Amino acid sequence: MTFRMLRTGAAFAALMMASIAAHAADLPRSYKAPAYVAPVYANWTGFYVGLNAGYGFGKSDWDFAAVSPSPKGFVGGVTLGYNFQTGLWLWGIEGDIAYSDMKGSADCYLGTCETKNSWLGTGRGRFGYAGWNNWLPYLTGGAAFGDVKATSSFGDESKVKIGWTAGAGVEYAMWSNWSVKAEYLYVDLGTFDCGIACGPVGDTVSFKANVVRAGVNYRF
Repeated sequence: MTFRMLRTGAAFAALMMASIAAHAADLPRSYKAPAYVAPVYANWTGFYVGLNAGYGFGKSDWDFAAVSPSPKGFVGGVTLGYNFQTGLWLWGIEGDIAYSDMKGSADCYLGTCETKNSWLGTGRGRFGYAGWNNWLPYLTGGAAFGDVKATSSFGDESKVKIGWTAGAGVEYAMWSNWSVKAEYLYVDLGTFDCGIACGPVGDTVSFKANVVRAGVNYRF
């Protein structure tokens, strides 16, 4: 009698559990864990070309005349470069050549002393961090070259100078193969002796500039 009652109770419990499980399966699920979406990182490796434009401002010291014109103006041109990405780190080389309207003058020798830069180029290395989604902050530095023209009431003289540049920037990869960037460069083209064209006994003229610019690149 007791054994029969236990067997009957066990069968009834099993039936109830199966019914509850079947009913629970039919209930709507009120919570679903969100699917994990991996962050999208740009692949920066490869060649690229681009355009850049911005503003330059700086200082030019005339030693004998003891004046310091402040050249400033528009700067804009083309860019060519190559990136190599290893994990989250980027190594690259970049060159650019730009038209420059930087010029400035100061009173001297009963007239004016003017320094002008009509074109500017750089050849630089880049080192960046590619671990912030599609953002690429980077440091850059290398050679700078351009013309420096000095003009006074005695005449004028110009020379192509080679110096150095260093700076930093940030680039953002957009749709397809396009990216945009903002960049700062400090440029030092050194000094040159412009002779008696810059004064009664000659003069030594220097050229230094800060360049702030934006750009757009197309990566192949």
